[in-house]
Amino acid sequence: MKPKIHPEYKETTISCACGAVIHTRSTKQNIRVEICSKCHPLYTGKQKLVDSAGRVEKFRRKYGQQKSSK
Repeated sequence: MKPKIHPEYKETTISCACGAVIHTRSTKQNIRVEICSKCHPLYTGKQKLVDSAGRVEKFRRKYGQQKSSK
């Protein structure tokens, strides 16, 4: 490896919005993230469901059953 071209790695704390703190090494210090492996639905298995049935019903009420003109 060539000397003096690689970045300096420092002790870093990664803070998530859920409150999780991860200690690691990086070129940046004190990284803040919105989502991590402790709160991401892929890792936790908990998914937030959108009320899609209610949205469809709202659409049907708003536009109703339109008759096709032939």
